[in-house]
Amino acid sequence: MCSTGFVRSLGFALLPLAVCCIVANVLLFFPGGEIQYVQQENLSRGVWFMMGIGGGGALMFLPAVVFISLGKCTGCCWNERFVMCGSVTAALVGLAGSGYCFVISAMAMLEGPQCVTALGWSYPFANEGGRYLFEQETWSKCITPVSIVEWNVTLLSILLGLSGLEFIICFLQVINGLVTAVCRPCCYKQDYTLNA
Repeated sequence: MCSTGFVRSLGFALLPLAVCCIVANVLLFFPGGEIQYVQQENLSRGVWFMMGIGGGGALMFLPAVVFISLGKCTGCCWNERFVMCGSVTAALVGLAGSGYCFVISAMAMLEGPQCVTALGWSYPFANEGGRYLFEQETWSKCITPVSIVEWNVTLLSILLGLSGLEFIICFLQVINGLVTAVCRPCCYKQDYTLNA
């Protein structure tokens, strides 16, 4: 009896999450759908860390592919234990990628966007510790790009949520793989019969 069906379902769950992280991060490069800000390199620092493209996106394809490609067990407990240990290693890579995406997205959210204010290009919310998130009336400090605060908050919130889900999925596989590799009941080969 193998638990690879569960692992494969985790892999299939990771694929759309990874693609959505990539899309959300790419959209951060084009505030309001305009390309001029990326050409002038007037983007927030956090965007350049490519947390959704690298951490929550490309790096998540490794555990997704490993989880999906797990084959049927051949009935040998050692084989299943070996496969599960490999999937735990892939899940640890996924934990690192999703953790990176989550941390960088949270830091970018706290710092706020770079925008044109009355003083020119600056980070008007950088020293507020994220208070601007609850004070929407202060968002008007940013003159251009238009609606940059809403743009960044929305996309960074999406990245936070997606990377949180990826982290949970990879953590589930770490627990599942360790339990399967170490404590699998079939490895004890105990035969229980009812004697009447």
